[in-house]
Amino acid sequence: MHVRVVRFTDVDPERVKSLKDRIEQSDGPPEGIPATGLQMLLDEDQKTAVVLQMFSSADDMRAAEAAFDGMDASETPGTRASVDRCEQTLDMQMP
Repeated sequence: MHVRVVRFTDVDPERVKSLKDRIEQSDGPPEGIPATGLQMLLDEDQKTAVVLQMFSSADDMRAAEAAFDGMDASETPGTRASVDRCEQTLDMQMP
């Protein structure tokens, strides 16, 4: 699995709630984004968020880049601070 890790600053918790509601009501990822999963982490005290976008392959992750880069800023939780493109090497759940 490959994961695109996007960190946001200047995050408005109300905007996150609105995005979360929209995502939960959708039928899946937007067209052109072959994601297999999505997680959003919010630190209200620091006004930051981290979004984890999961993909089956590096090719799928690269294919989604144009769609992500073309997104309107209102479709994000805040100001994009960084983007990491990772291969997941460990997934350990604790009992």
